[in-house]
Amino acid sequence: MSYRVNDEILQSVEKPSRYTGNEWNSIRKDPLAVKIRFAFCFPDLYEVGMSHLGMKILYSILNERRDTYCERVFAPWVDMESRMREHNIPLFALESQEPIAGFDFVGFTLQYEMCYTNILNMLDLAGIPIYSSDRGKDHPFVCAGGPCAYNAEPLADIVDFFMMGEGEEIINEVMDVYSKWKEEDATREDFLNRIVNIEGVYVPGFYRVEYNDDGTVQSVTPMHSRYPEKVRKRIMKSLDEAYFPDKLIVPFSDIVHDRIMLELFRGCIRGCRFCQAGFVYRPVRERTVPKLLELAEKLESCTGYEEISLTSLSTSDYTGFKELAEGLIDKMEHKKVNLSLPSLRIDSFSLDLMEKAQKVRKSGLTFAPEAGTQRLRDVINKGVTEQDLINSVEMAFNGGWSGVKLYFMLGLPTETLEDVEGIARMGGMVVDAYMRVPREKRAKGLNINISTSFFVPKPFTPFQWEAQDTMDVLLQKQKFLKDSILKDRTKSKYIKYSWHHSELSLLEAVFARGDRRVGRVLVKAWEKGCRFDSWGEHFDYGKWAQAFEECGIDPGFYANRKREYDEVFPWDHIDVGVSKEFLKRENEKAYKEELTPNCRTQCRNCGASGLGGGDFC
Repeated sequence: MSYRVNDEILQSVEKPSRYTGNEWNSIRKDPLAVKIRFAFCFPDLYEVGMSHLGMKILYSILNERRDTYCERVFAPWVDMESRMREHNIPLFALESQEPIAGFDFVGFTLQYEMCYTNILNMLDLAGIPIYSSDRGKDHPFVCAGGPCAYNAEPLADIVDFFMMGEGEEIINEVMDVYSKWKEEDATREDFLNRIVNIEGVYVPGFYRVEYNDDGTVQSVTPMHSRYPEKVRKRIMKSLDEAYFPDKLIVPFSDIVHDRIMLELFRGCIRGCRFCQAGFVYRPVRERTVPKLLELAEKLESCTGYEEISLTSLSTSDYTGFKELAEGLIDKMEHKKVNLSLPSLRIDSFSLDLMEKAQKVRKSGLTFAPEAGTQRLRDVINKGVTEQDLINSVEMAFNGGWSGVKLYFMLGLPTETLEDVEGIARMGGMVVDAYMRVPREKRAKGLNINISTSFFVPKPFTPFQWEAQDTMDVLLQKQKFLKDSILKDRTKSKYIKYSWHHSELSLLEAVFARGDRRVGRVLVKAWEKGCRFDSWGEHFDYGKWAQAFEECGIDPGFYANRKREYDEVFPWDHIDVGVSKEFLKRENEKAYKEELTPNCRTQCRNCGASGLGGGDFC
C-alpha cells in the first residue's frame, strides 16, 4: 500500500524536500514489475546521505538490474519523526513513498559509529523488529556495509548479515542468490546459509563468541565447519572497470557536498598510524586520467553542477594528478565549473595548480598536520614537517589566499603538553607567514581556523591496542590549548579554535572497539530517546551514562584500556588483508618514533598486495 505524506505534514516540518523524492535523475520503476525491492538506508539526514558517493554508486548498480528496484531512505529529522508517529506513518522510501517493511532488503551504510541509534530508530519507525532473532518470514533482511562494518559486533544481534569491503560485485551476487531463494519459498536461515560463503559476507548469527573471566574476548568461532573461519573483505581489482554512475541525482535543496565527486583512487600509500581508512582500503588502485575526464564531462552535462571535487584519501598522491587537473581545467574553465582539491598533503602543495583550479572561485585551504611537534608527527607516521606547512601557506598567501584551516588531534599516543602547546605555536607561525607577505600582495581578512578532534583508537590500525585518554584528561588538554592560543593576543585575534565533545569521542571509541555486549547499551540508550547523537543539539551523554550503568557495562573497559599484543579482538575473524603482525610492528615503531616510508617508496609487506588474487604493489 502506498502512503504519500500529505502537504499539511510537509508544510509543518523543516526542509520538506528531504521527504518528497522526484529529484532530477532519480530512478522510477513499477514496483509490481520487479522481483526484489531494496531500501538503501542512510542513518542520517538527507543532506548528509545524499553527499555520500557510495550510496550513489550502489543505488545505480542495483537499479541497472531489471529484477531489482533500489530506493533511498534517510533518517527523518525529529520534527518529521514526531509527525510520523503522531499519524502512524511508517518509514517510507523516497521513490515510491511506500513503507519499507514490505521490501525484501533494508540495507544500511555504516559510516560513523554515532549513527547507530538512528539505525534502531529507523527500524522501529518502519515496524521492523530491532533484533534479528525476532524477525520472521514476512520481514525484510537487514544488511549493512561500510567502514564501520569491519567491527560488526556491536550490531551483531541487530543486522542479519554484513557485506565487508567494496560492494560493486558482492551486492549483485547476493541479489542473484536471493532471486533463486525467493522462487523456492525457503526459510530465512536457508538464505543466510546460501550467502555465507560469498566472499565478503559475514552472518554474525552463525558465529559463537566466548569471553574470558576478565571480560576480554576468548574466541569468535563459526558454529559449523561450512562457515568460513575468516571473513575476507571484497575489493575491486580495476577501478577503470569498476562501475561508476554516469548520472547523479540532483537534489532540490542544498546538501553537504553539493557538487560532482570524482573518485581518483582507493586506498592510501601513506600509512598514518591512527587512520583506519588508510589500512582497510588498501591496496591503492587508481582510475586512469582518460576515464576520469570522460566521467567528468558526462556528470557535468547531466547535472549542471558548478564544482567538481576530486575525492580520495590523499588527492595529491594520484600519479596522474597534474595531467588530470590540467585536463579538467581545460574542459571546465569556459563552463565556469570550479575544481575543488581536498585532501592535499602539505608537502606536495602546488600554488600554480591551485591558482588554475580555483580561477573561477577561490575557496579556503585545508591542511592536516595532525600533531603540534615533529616528534609526535613521527610517532603517528605523518611524514611531514613544520617547514612543509610554512612553505605551503607562504605560497598560498603570496597567491592571494587568506583563509587556512588546520586540523589536529588531541590525545594521540605518547602526547605531552609540549605537543599540545606546539599546536598553538604552529598557528602563530602561520600568522607570521601571512605578515611576511608584502602588503600589496596580501588578500585581506586573515582567518586561521584551528580544529581539534580527539584520538579514537580504531580496529585494523597500528593504534588499535592503545588507550584513549579519559574525558578529564582530554578536557584538560583542550583547555590548555585554548589558553596557549590566547597567550599571544596579537596573533590570537586571527585564530579561531573549534573542538569536538570528549563524551562523543568516548562513545565512538566504545563502539569502534566494542564486542556484542555493547549492543545492549545501544538499545537501552535508544529506548531512553537517544538519536542523532552526532548532532550537538540532540546529544545527551546523561542518557548514555544511565544506559551503561543499567547494563552493568563500563565504557572505560572499551575506550580507556590499553590492550596487550596477545589479546583477541572482537574483529579478529575479519580479514582486511593487512596482517596483525604488520600492525604490531608499526605500533612498536611508533614508540621508537620511527617513520615508515610510503608504499611507493618501499613495500613493507603489509599483506594487502595480493588481495583478491591481484598484485598491486
